[in-house]
Amino acid sequence: MARKPNYQFERQERDRQKAAKTALKADAKREQRARDRGEFEPPADPPADET
Repeated sequence: MARKPNYQFERQERDRQKAAKTALKADAKREQRARDRGEFEPPADPPADET
């Protein structure tokens, strides 16, 4: 038997995924502009755990 559709939830999920993708693109563009200007500092590597 097919499931009952939950249109509101599905729409929210699509919107959430689209917003996340848009944010990633904006971050990449911001970093690229900073690199082009010579202002970019790459993030520091996290310290290695020595356990």
